[in-house]
Amino acid sequence: MRLVKLLILGLFSLPTWASDFVSFPDNKPQTLSNQNTVQVISFWATYCLPCRQEMPEMSRWYQKTGKKQKVQMIGIAIDNEQNVRKFLKQTPVRYPIWLYTGKDSRSMMKTFGNKIGALPYTVVRLPKCHKEQALLGKVDETLLNQTITQLKKSCP
Repeated sequence: MRLVKLLILGLFSLPTWASDFVSFPDNKPQTLSNQNTVQVISFWATYCLPCRQEMPEMSRWYQKTGKKQKVQMIGIAIDNEQNVRKFLKQTPVRYPIWLYTGKDSRSMMKTFGNKIGALPYTVVRLPKCHKEQALLGKVDETLLNQTITQLKKSCP
């Protein structure tokens, strides 16, 4: 069950934390692009049961809908590489996974609107319109579709 739904606007001057994100499994540095029409950024960890529960559905949504709509979807693991590797062997996902390698995940997540540091936490962004909506708690296909539709309607 979803805990909280928050509307967050105006966070597009965020630091990119470029040195703190690497792609999994190749450990190449990553940054968020502001060129995509829609971005879905999911913060998760292997120790988070709702995170583990939502990932297969989010993966199906990305394969069925997100890719066709050219959505940039990223799962950012707030966890260690060994735990992520083990989890993804058991539960493969079709969207890119990044690892947060920094030392202060709570501060990093605050820049994305997650003031309490809870997981799972998803941000749906429309960078060109400077609009975004943050979702705290488990996300499903219906909620992703509703959120993206709502944000696109608010974008001129």
